[in-house]
Amino acid sequence: MTISRALALIATVVLASGAWSQGMPIPKPSPGLMPNPTLGKALFEKNCASCHGERLDGSDKGPPLVHRIYEPSHHGDIAFQLAAKNGTRAHHWQFGDMPPVPGVTPDDVAHITAYVRMHQRRAGIR
Repeated sequence: MTISRALALIATVVLASGAWSQGMPIPKPSPGLMPNPTLGKALFEKNCASCHGERLDGSDKGPPLVHRIYEPSHHGDIAFQLAAKNGTRAHHWQFGDMPPVPGVTPDDVAHITAYVRMHQRRAGIR
């Protein structure tokens, strides 16, 4: 296991345990789901692009997702699940808190995350 994968695993465990200890349900995609970036693109455009930018480069409403802050070792996939379900406090940027995204399922978020990760890898973010 590489150091970055080990750190990502630790970050995921820490985030999950923090959510669990606060009584937050941890959203989980369907068992056996194969996240698909192509499906994620359409879901991103519908649910995320108005704040995070059509090209994931941010807007005046939300931060860019193709940025080292959102690399898997710092914001694991579970962070995307928790943010979509529960919203999140502003903690890296000055855009204000992110509200929950109604109507987006854990499967949808898994597809969106696959789309974001694909673009991050293309930009050299691993």
